[in-house]
Amino acid sequence: MTIIIVAVLVILGVWIISLYNTLVKLRNNRENAFADIDVQLKQRHDLIPQLVETVKGYASHEKETLERVINARNGAMSAKTIDDKIVAENALSSALAGLKITLEAYPDLKANQNFLQLQEEISDLENKLSAVRRYFNSATKELNNSVQTFPSNIIAGMFGFHKEMMFDLGEQRATLEEAPKIKF
Repeated sequence: MTIIIVAVLVILGVWIISLYNTLVKLRNNRENAFADIDVQLKQRHDLIPQLVETVKGYASHEKETLERVINARNGAMSAKTIDDKIVAENALSSALAGLKITLEAYPDLKANQNFLQLQEEISDLENKLSAVRRYFNSATKELNNSVQTFPSNIIAGMFGFHKEMMFDLGEQRATLEEAPKIKF
């Protein structure tokens, strides 16, 4: 009888360890996926001041929009946790969408090679961000599924795992998921 109890406890222990290790791997996979996003976000953060300075010379009355972009960029750069970064990046994406000024109103800006190159680089970065965001959301979904489904939800609760935030674009999804267009 004692052997059966010990065997059941060993099997139960191995099962708990296995579920815990699976949850750790999924959490690490999510964090690694966000690290890929972080690289793209850093590049975007580095390009934004150049874009703002280029536009500032041609569109001085767009000052409020430019300040909103810079403030959103600063907020995104100072965010520490993954969840805070997601919220800050959504605010930055919204501010950048507001910066998509009508180039017809600024013919000199439309002809500025520096501006066109920056627009192209940002467009390329947004496409890359879209791809790594999908990978991150996939990794987050896997973790969330494990955290919320039985029996791993019991182990998740015991060890402090919880449902994580997706990098959701909310109402801006349709606008931001398509590649930015440069119109002349």
